[in-house]
Amino acid sequence: MADARPPLVAELVWAGNLRFNALSGANAAVVDGDSKDGPSPMQHAAVALAGCMAADVVDILRKGRHPLTSLRVTFTATRAEEPPRRFLQISLQFDIRGAVPPVAVERALALSREKYCSVWHSFRQDITFVTTFHVSP
Repeated sequence: MADARPPLVAELVWAGNLRFNALSGANAAVVDGDSKDGPSPMQHAAVALAGCMAADVVDILRKGRHPLTSLRVTFTATRAEEPPRRFLQISLQFDIRGAVPPVAVERALALSREKYCSVWHSFRQDITFVTTFHVSP
């Protein structure tokens, strides 16, 4: 039986006001509840989901030898009006350049959402989640 992966560890150190210096492994970031000196926790969550799915899509398309030349993901969400102001609806728009067949993009998005994106699978599953894409040669 293979050894399990070690736990993911992140440490935040208060740096005044609602700002925290975050460290996970060799990677550092700022988390700012006021969104003045860095992304807020919800902005980090948005970037995490978009980044997770973007990495999956690029990896899947490249493994399929599709000539992807660029990818941009736009995250748009609505949040609850009252605390906790959680995400209620999330939309990710993927803008892809290259001679990539739309069916390959659809497959990559489905695999990311249904199997690979650990961030999405860590979110509440009652969130309405839509992905769309546009391919330009």
